[in-house]
Amino acid sequence: MAKKESSQQNIAIKTSFTEVFSIIEHNRVRALQEVNNNTLLTAWCVGAYISGKIKSSEWGSKVVTELSEYLRAKDPSLKGYSRRNLYMMVRFYEVYSSESFVSMLKRFNLQIPFLLENDSSQIVQFEIAQFPQVLLSINWTCHQQILNMCKMDEQRLFYMVLAKREQYQVKELQRAIKTNAFESILGNRDFMTPTLKKVYPASSSMFRDVAYLDFLGLPQKYEESKLRKGIVEHMKQFILELGKDFIFMDEEYKIDVGGKTFSIDLLFFHRALQCLVAVELKTEEFEPSFMGQLEFYLEALDQNEKRSNENPSIGILLCKESNHEVVKYALNRSMSPAMVAEYKEKMIPQDVLQRSMDGFLL
Repeated sequence: MAKKESSQQNIAIKTSFTEVFSIIEHNRVRALQEVNNNTLLTAWCVGAYISGKIKSSEWGSKVVTELSEYLRAKDPSLKGYSRRNLYMMVRFYEVYSSESFVSMLKRFNLQIPFLLENDSSQIVQFEIAQFPQVLLSINWTCHQQILNMCKMDEQRLFYMVLAKREQYQVKELQRAIKTNAFESILGNRDFMTPTLKKVYPASSSMFRDVAYLDFLGLPQKYEESKLRKGIVEHMKQFILELGKDFIFMDEEYKIDVGGKTFSIDLLFFHRALQCLVAVELKTEEFEPSFMGQLEFYLEALDQNEKRSNENPSIGILLCKESNHEVVKYALNRSMSPAMVAEYKEKMIPQDVLQRSMDGFLL
């Protein structure tokens, strides 16, 4: 009896410890969020002040430089107020208080302003626009990356939401922008079968139709086995290219049908969708015949491997190239939840992307 009571007491103590940790973690997260909110509001107000001075022709570039030097001398502990950062704050304010950005937020019902407190002690000589609450979803460093790398309001909002949803760090956000996740996720949906879109409506925002495999360092000529082994060796980076929530299960996963053994190149489990995901690799252009092989694997997985609590398996054909019309025709009649994606061996250089974007906006 004493042992039983001691065991129950230990369980109660551990439960209490867990509760204390939860309290600490909850308040730690709140504190970090408050620090982030204050940082962004400070950048907003400073940017608004300097923007007003510049627009009224009271200040020029030299004065902004002098301001940076004054702040450094006034309080050497102040960080993040270099001339460059001050201009970034101006841009932060001007871009996100612009009529075009505010109008876009209203279209998406996201114009929920964080009202600035009416503090009469503030020495602000001109009106400051309301602070859009959506800006609080990411930190100042991520905002700087988005402002530096994106030129369209829709892109900026998309990457804010994506970074918040996927809990991206700065490097992950940079890669998402460089690999054009905006176009890949919100672009054409013809790379998915009608069944995939019907059974898994959320998949359109979870899966990408282009994966950049520059981290593999592939030679000019290689076989599928080389591609597969490179992916397995760099699985973390590969999963980030596919999308989050993928759990790697095995390579060359064996399935037995009719006394014959077949191998699936890569097998994953998707936590959010609760299903197996078979990935077939093709180092050549997409051919309609590839779909038959993939659908056969999906049927075998659903018949022999899928558990009763899991959803129908999904198939992904990852090809080196694909013809849009051929893919569209091949997928239209497919009854399986499947999709076709391309992989790129190298990322498009940033200066090329920038020139392309500049040409688009002209």
